Amino acid sequence: MMYLEQPPKLVPTRLFSAMPDEFRRHGVRSAWADANKGGAPVDCFIEGPAFDGRGNLYVVDIPFGRIFRISPEGTWSLFLEYDGWPNGLKIAPDGRMLVADYMNGLMEVDAQAGAIRPLLRHRNSESFRGCNDLHIASNGDVYFTDQGQTGLHDPTGRVYRLRPDGRLDCLIANGPSPNGLVLDREEAVLFVAMTRDNSIWRVPLTNDGGVAKVGRFSSFFGTSGPDGLTMDSNGRLFVAHASLGHVFVMQGNGECIGRIKSCAGPSCTNVGLNAAGDTLAITESSTGSILLAEIAHV
Repeated sequence: MMYLEQPPKLVPTRLFSAMPDEFRRHGVRSAWADANKGGAPVDCFIEGPAFDGRGNLYVVDIPFGRIFRISPEGTWSLFLEYDGWPNGLKIAPDGRMLVADYMNGLMEVDAQAGAIRPLLRHRNSESFRGCNDLHIASNGDVYFTDQGQTGLHDPTGRVYRLRPDGRLDCLIANGPSPNGLVLDREEAVLFVAMTRDNSIWRVPLTNDGGVAKVGRFSSFFGTSGPDGLTMDSNGRLFVAHASLGHVFVMQGNGECIGRIKSCAGPSCTNVGLNAAGDTLAITESSTGSILLAEIAHV
């Protein structure tokens, strides 16, 4: 991480709400935790924060296949439970809700029916390795990552674009653990968190539908790496780091200008902005907490 003139501004967080004990699965073993947490007991693992038009915040609980809705007052309700590992969640401006599911692929939620259905399970009859996160462009294109267990030992993670007409483009096929992703404000550049590379890749999109001159935008450190990403209306990139207990704020040139410090645990896994764009919601997964930070003055 680099800064050019002065150290990054420190921004505090406050605890908005934590998963109530009634929803925590104490003592329940899960195959997801066996594989991803070394078999350690996990009563929840929240991710994918996204606000709807009414100010409700939605989060997923990966190991137990659940989606929760949190009211503006901080009250939790179980929105949906199904057989899957929901990892990323996004809500389009028209209210459409999509889920990147590690087990099932790309999913679409029918909010009225309280149900979820597959949108895309595979590519050319080949199952995905494990979808992680997604971003919905203004034209309806869906960008999503297929992370699986890839890393520096196996840099074969993929980044895809699903077009509204059903065409599927593979934009990146050599990613060491592609995770969160977001387009810049002009939707000309895609930023992708490469968790096991501890970096953010900058992926320029070309006029012919491909990519060119992909480079490393910023580098980090730690036992894990960058996870969820979002970008505000000023073009600042917010990077949740899953082991450093911070969300880092990056300018368009890659300079780190702010660090938002967790007031809970160290696993800042994902981020989402409210409708006004002035408050950042952060999932802190080791404690099952939602943190808030005011970002107007970063």
